[in-house]
Amino acid sequence: MTGLGEPRRIVARRTVLAGGVGALLAGCGPRDAAVGRLTIAAGEAGGFYLEFAQLLAAQLDFAGVAREIVVRPTTGSKENLRLLLNRETDLALSLADTVTPGPEITALGRVYENYLQCVVRADSPYKTLRELAGTRISAGAAGSGAAVTADRLLTTAGVTCTVDHLLLEQATKSLAERKITAMFWSGGVPTSTLDKLSRSVPLRLIPLDGWLGALRRTYGPVYQDVRVPAGVYRGTTPVSVVGIPNLLLCRPDLPAAAARRIVETLVRRASNLIPPSAVGAQFLNLQSLVVSAPISLHPGAVEQYRRMYG
Repeated sequence: MTGLGEPRRIVARRTVLAGGVGALLAGCGPRDAAVGRLTIAAGEAGGFYLEFAQLLAAQLDFAGVAREIVVRPTTGSKENLRLLLNRETDLALSLADTVTPGPEITALGRVYENYLQCVVRADSPYKTLRELAGTRISAGAAGSGAAVTADRLLTTAGVTCTVDHLLLEQATKSLAERKITAMFWSGGVPTSTLDKLSRSVPLRLIPLDGWLGALRRTYGPVYQDVRVPAGVYRGTTPVSVVGIPNLLLCRPDLPAAAARRIVETLVRRASNLIPPSAVGAQFLNLQSLVVSAPISLHPGAVEQYRRMYG
């Protein structure tokens, strides 16, 4: 474990599904579970990964995909990938730029867009990435995808900082107390922990789009230009940052029946898989779900996408 707490268990409710709640599944009806237990490696408390994983677990439970579903808090993408490769989890969320293609990992879909956010206090003098040179920052928790992307961005921009790798709650506290000048975070927008901070400490987001072309030339087309709307955090103005697709991953030996049922849930229950606070771009439609590059789709996922859409 990572010290982030015990896995959160969502116990299957077979007797409930046998009653009226089953009608919420668009006519699917109760079915035998595809597997006995599923574990989802998620992310930090207060972040989009964990919120999404909890919603997904609830919908998989309603759909009867497994008899027990466990959501495991982690530090993010790198730890999730390690757990997946070590067979300590069945499903894992990861940024597309963090995962390395190989025969041991497949995808169930491209589920949403992560926003790499560089956050400073609004009363600080820092307005560009290069102005952070020589300061102390947090570049995402150790084991997170944000740490990978932030390191690439700083290297590309030629910006040298004293870098800490703090958990989200630690980073926001350090920013509020002026122990760091900036923090990188990769997640949906708004991120609830940053939203809470902005209500007591006005924040500013640093624009990152000026480095997008160089990132794409060096690391490939996975990076996208995404815009954070005005007021996502109290008082913030519109700003362009770096978007990274987020993938729901599994191993190739996940039973095909489970893969099919998970994909069916992603498609049919999409509206129930978006945290209420999120305003950022959400995929969860056929056109985007199937674009899982650089990772190939699980054969069961391919079968289900074709079965549903031809």
